[in-house]
Amino acid sequence: MERLTVQDKKAILISSLKSRYKLQYDAIQPIPYIKDRLYCVDKVFVEGGTEINIDKGERKEKEGPWVRVDSYKDIFTDPRMKAKRRIIEAEAGYGKSTVTLQLAYDWCNEVKDSPLKDVEILILLRLRQLNSKISIYQAIKLFLAPNDPRIKSSDIKNIIESCSSVKVLLDGYDEFPDRDGTTGSDVGRIITRNLFGNIDVTLTTRYLPKDYDKSNTKYVRLVGFDEKARDQYIRKAVTGEDEESVANIKRALKENPILDDLCQVPLLFVMFSHMTHEKTHLQKLKSVTSFFRYMIKCFHSHMRNKSLDKHAKEHMSEYESEHNELSKVAFEGLCGKNKQLSWRKDGLCTRLGQEFCQHYIAVGILVEEEVSAETNEQASTTDIQTKTDLRFYHQLFCEWFACFRLVEVVAATRNASELKKVLDKVDPFNLQYLYRFTCGISSAVGKRIIEYLKSRKDGDKFAILCILEQTVEVDGIKDTVRDLCSKDVCIKFDDSKLLQRSTIQLLEIASRFDIPISCVYLDRCSPRVDESGLSLILEFGLSLSILSSLQELRIWDNNRSLTNEELAAILSYSSHCTSLKELVFEYYVLTDTIPVGSIPLSLKSRNVKVWKTFDNRRLNLQTGLWQRCDGNGNVGLKGLFDRVRKRLGFD
Repeated sequence: MERLTVQDKKAILISSLKSRYKLQYDAIQPIPYIKDRLYCVDKVFVEGGTEINIDKGERKEKEGPWVRVDSYKDIFTDPRMKAKRRIIEAEAGYGKSTVTLQLAYDWCNEVKDSPLKDVEILILLRLRQLNSKISIYQAIKLFLAPNDPRIKSSDIKNIIESCSSVKVLLDGYDEFPDRDGTTGSDVGRIITRNLFGNIDVTLTTRYLPKDYDKSNTKYVRLVGFDEKARDQYIRKAVTGEDEESVANIKRALKENPILDDLCQVPLLFVMFSHMTHEKTHLQKLKSVTSFFRYMIKCFHSHMRNKSLDKHAKEHMSEYESEHNELSKVAFEGLCGKNKQLSWRKDGLCTRLGQEFCQHYIAVGILVEEEVSAETNEQASTTDIQTKTDLRFYHQLFCEWFACFRLVEVVAATRNASELKKVLDKVDPFNLQYLYRFTCGISSAVGKRIIEYLKSRKDGDKFAILCILEQTVEVDGIKDTVRDLCSKDVCIKFDDSKLLQRSTIQLLEIASRFDIPISCVYLDRCSPRVDESGLSLILEFGLSLSILSSLQELRIWDNNRSLTNEELAAILSYSSHCTSLKELVFEYYVLTDTIPVGSIPLSLKSRNVKVWKTFDNRRLNLQTGLWQRCDGNGNVGLKGLFDRVRKRLGFD
């Protein structure tokens, strides 16, 4: 047999990688239960919100500044992202894995403007398939080049070392079985840069690892679909240029702020847009719970409609309604001592029943995946074996089934103390949909959960979303919204994404129903106005739309400078808030004058007071000059001092 050179083996490996990646990026499935409708990633991928962190020093949690970039390609090409390690953070469903598949497509097809165009080898591994004992070279062999006996794991090490350019994508650190472990896995060594030190490595994850090379790591976050991205996806993957269909889908979102919020999550928006295009009555759903209940029903009904066996259809209906054990599994996975999002297939089938499991796999709610079996570290891959795991199609499906078990657990508690003991172990800021689903499917349990949430710090705003799941109509919560909006509503830079989102939704509900909003206080959120001029983009990339009932807007940021263009954009946004009386920039550094033409006429006609507290000046809307407060008829220094005292709670 002819002896193969390293270059020969490199060519074989590259061919294997491209074949494997093609199988993955050609199998995008927007609606899980329609298994015969698969898309190439390039046909459905659109640019969602991508932000990079440009701090020069070591990043601290939730620290900025974060800067919006135009494309996922900027993750690699922006000069500020030059590093050997980068981390892409995002919540579940925000497109981390889709970005890695698009990059794989770019590499395989030598896309001209791709940052991977000249890369010799791209390694893309899904970390949930690995374990702590398998070496990185064994993993590459096992999952990316399993069918070619001419390449061994030791060859892969030599090939990588011979390459002039290698990039590694490690997808889903939060799903890696040994995440934050102390076993010394190859994945852990790569993250800390004790392995592949000179190779460019990008990690995707829901949260930062406990131990990684902080000084040489750059940070990226995906913040979801804005209106522009939604429109692009609808046209690219759903309707084409059928303007009436495009308008119908967009109208369904605009008419319902609850679904509009949910569909900021790209994965859910994708399902919503495909399903609402085919089933118009889906647009009438009024809560997250009703949306998910209908979606699960579609999964099962599609399967029944395909079956010609009457007896089988009866069993399918039973499996749809009787899923107690699956609900227990889901709840244990999210809230038990040993949290997990995947299970050995044979063990789960034994627990749930073989036919039940096969039904949920066929429906698309459970997904089979080959993962590496636990094994002693070995020099070759010949003895490495895989096992089949089952996982939910997405964590939100796990939260849906877990909510039925949470209803039972909460109902069994006898008093507020027992309830608190149970719910303190279920973090609403990590499992928000578990709470919302639970409140939506059981009114009695929901009322107890809502009272618990109101007792937690900042829980009253999230409680609004849970109340909406129960009442469906906003009329049922108007008094609560009115009470919360009668006081200053603060959005802080270090609030969790859920808290910020809950607060924004509270404000948008108030504005929609003309409930007065006394004051919105943006604490170091570094707001910027989007391209349309009709939304403020805040921390985490969340947007605050026009608030017609807002009376006062205060924006605080310590010594931050604003250009005249940035200031003009905020003035323009404020001019659309038709009830606004005062706009205050606290501790911003602003120029002494701004062009009169950039001051909206509506601010002048309503005589909106625009202040900056850095040097206690008020904007003259007629001249564009910042003038000192004089105390005669305006809020002078004494008045300003009194306002500060009141805000700090001294009065």
